[in-house]
Amino acid sequence: MNLQQLNVEARAGHVDELNLIAIEGGDYLLEARIKGRAQPLADNRGERLRVRSVEDARTLLQGLPMLSMNLMHWSVQDEMCGMGVHPEEDLKVPISQRSAW
Repeated sequence: MNLQQLNVEARAGHVDELNLIAIEGGDYLLEARIKGRAQPLADNRGERLRVRSVEDARTLLQGLPMLSMNLMHWSVQDEMCGMGVHPEEDLKVPISQRSAW
């Protein structure tokens, strides 16, 4: 899904939420949830859309209607040796789509 398709879906009221997913190296991926299904956002080349910060994401999404947006960090327990079995504890924090500045 590209930004134009996301805009169409958002205006139609089909987008449940937007997730800004933190990945290794300080980048973030954007994902839209539509009818409970994850729809990764793609750039003009069809590759996963990456942004460098929360503010970059906000700038990119400026023309869209206001949507529920979350900052997500995946659970670190998956990658820790000797931790045993623990319930997954991903961090999901609501953030504003518009800058607080």
